[in-house]
Amino acid sequence: MKWSEWLDNWGMTSLKIKTPFLDAEWKPQEQDKVAAWQLYIELLTRVTTQRLEIRDGDEYAALDSVHQMFPLTRDILKENGRHCLEFTKIAAVVLNQIIRPFTSKWHPVAKRNGFDNDSLCCLEFREELHSLQDKLTIYTRMLSDMAGVEDLTELEATNEL
Repeated sequence: MKWSEWLDNWGMTSLKIKTPFLDAEWKPQEQDKVAAWQLYIELLTRVTTQRLEIRDGDEYAALDSVHQMFPLTRDILKENGRHCLEFTKIAAVVLNQIIRPFTSKWHPVAKRNGFDNDSLCCLEFREELHSLQDKLTIYTRMLSDMAGVEDLTELEATNEL
């Protein structure tokens, strides 16, 4: 299978990846699987994929949890080294094209204490967080596929009507 086919299977063709990489074979090695598993668990257990109800949680903590994906991913990449290139390709793209625009927008707001007294700002943040969570849930499923494990993103029942 080619990278372009794998991304297409997940509906992630909007990611901007150069053609030579898209035409390459998608063949995760053992270290890719290990790295994918490590990040899969982080994503699965964070606000990155777990809904934050309107009356629950805190915008600052949610933003920090999303931002922690950068050092966590970097640590996983360092730990697994150069033998996890397939994982590295998708992880770098997701950090730079999906997570970074969100954190870049909301960090200045947080630094100005913008969530403290602005309910409209908080509502906008949560709406954008919800959109980010949808994308990161797909990414989490992709990582379960790469790791060769059962996808648990739908394990828990939700209260959505």
